[in-house]
Amino acid sequence: MTAGSTTAQLIEKHRPTLDQALDAIRTRAYWSPYPEHPKAYGAEGAVPDSLSAAEGLAAFEALCGERFELDQPGADGWTGAEVSPYGPELGVEYPHPDVERLLPAMRAAMPEWREAGPEARAAVCLEILARINARTHEFAHAVMHTSGQAFMMAFQAGGPHAQDRGLEAVAYAYAEQVRTPGAAEWSKPQGKRDPLALSKQFTAVPRGVSLLIGCNTFPTWNGYPGLFASLATGNAVLVKPHPRAVLPLALTVRIAREVLRGAGFSPDLVTLAAERDGEGIAKALATRPEIRIIDYTGSTAFGDWLEANARQAQVFTEKAGVNTVVIDSTDDYKGLLSNLAFSLSLYSGQMCTTPQNFLIPREGITTDAGPKSYDELVTDLAGAVEGLLGDDARANALLGAIVNDQVKERIGAAAQLGEVALASRSVTNPDFPGATVRTPVIVKLDGAKPDAEAAYLSECFGPVSFAVAVDSAQEAVELLRRTIREKGAMTVGAYTTSPEVERLIEEACLEECAQLSLNLTGGVYVNQTAAFSDFHGSGGNPAANAVLCDSAFVATRFRTVEVRRPS
Repeated sequence: MTAGSTTAQLIEKHRPTLDQALDAIRTRAYWSPYPEHPKAYGAEGAVPDSLSAAEGLAAFEALCGERFELDQPGADGWTGAEVSPYGPELGVEYPHPDVERLLPAMRAAMPEWREAGPEARAAVCLEILARINARTHEFAHAVMHTSGQAFMMAFQAGGPHAQDRGLEAVAYAYAEQVRTPGAAEWSKPQGKRDPLALSKQFTAVPRGVSLLIGCNTFPTWNGYPGLFASLATGNAVLVKPHPRAVLPLALTVRIAREVLRGAGFSPDLVTLAAERDGEGIAKALATRPEIRIIDYTGSTAFGDWLEANARQAQVFTEKAGVNTVVIDSTDDYKGLLSNLAFSLSLYSGQMCTTPQNFLIPREGITTDAGPKSYDELVTDLAGAVEGLLGDDARANALLGAIVNDQVKERIGAAAQLGEVALASRSVTNPDFPGATVRTPVIVKLDGAKPDAEAAYLSECFGPVSFAVAVDSAQEAVELLRRTIREKGAMTVGAYTTSPEVERLIEEACLEECAQLSLNLTGGVYVNQTAAFSDFHGSGGNPAANAVLCDSAFVATRFRTVEVRRPS
């Protein structure tokens, strides 16, 4: 389909995909239109007009050391200082925004976009996602060299899985906008008199300019839900990437602008706000009156500040939590160890869903391999991590690189918090000698000691976890409940063969509002969620006030305005 496709053509092209997405969010069954295998892309793959592995790498390399042209209004210079966690400087420069000129241009673009209607907006969003999908290999390198994810994770999580989350948001947005009909004839009987009759028109109207504040670790996966939810509901979107992870979102903005222009809309509906080193423009932008929606992923401190100070905007936050796993008993001890070892190792634990605290009865647990004491379980878990990461090639493929110095410092400080059951080791990446690659560290703590509480009740982002000894499964559930209530949790895991313990854990998660995974021993992990089926976060505890993705995530991004006329 040509760059100048009409909205009618885009609707015809993408309506089947939209319908399938609407069905998927209703049934919660597995579905994805975007292949997650690299061989699906390129001339021989299933995705038409897509870049192959070699073409994607070449496209990424062509971006490095160059200025990233966007032809958006209000640029007052250039900025950019991204350095790959794998070592190389990217050398990409981006236009620096003059928001006094940029924001009025964005607002001026919105009326025509509003008048296009929900179906046309959804179709344009799906075209943007389709073109992003075709360049997944290029995006994979951009995500890898800004986040530190290993290539395959960057390809899947930064590519098809992120695109899934964007499409999911479009589906929810469309469903909420068409819940109310566009027009209705209203007639109220008056007995012998003529009825009262009105013609009523209902229009979904956007709130205003939406600000997306991107994160360093998952710029596309965490960024696409808010971006596409706002765009699909008629809002313009100002994308403010993390200064260390600009490129993936800059590519997204460029593609979005190309599609919008080709479909006959102003490209200024999607713009980029790249900041200079230390500038901190997110705080200044967040309180401007033009900004009516904010999507944010990052630290609790700034998330709390946004919620308290950006009062003119609808603020959606994903912050920090203390993810907890209760281990009471299992009928698959080997599977438990393998599953948890992988969960701890994936992307060096630099995921908001990685488990941090393991609550284990100090008297031990029952398993299919016989009773295991607390010390035996912790030793076996440490051994499972060592076995998984013993081969350096496999370790590099799972761990990726440490994203920043703060994570590296937490690894170094872990030994001061308690008895180290598993020490972290450095791994050399032969392809990128400048990368900092570290295996997880596991620290043993006694939950009864007050000085241990400061460690396990604080988020320790990165590959640091705590094996916390507690008196009983019941005490573990109470500590779980307290942790969720006070600190929040994006994920909760539990292992038990006891129906009573399972009931207590489930009740705690229902009452404190946290997503629970029970007895995972196979190829599904507590720190992974599937679009169209799983909810990422709950929005009901301090870790996040929003869910990726549900109706509440999209419904307040627009309002319905009614116009009444006599029939």
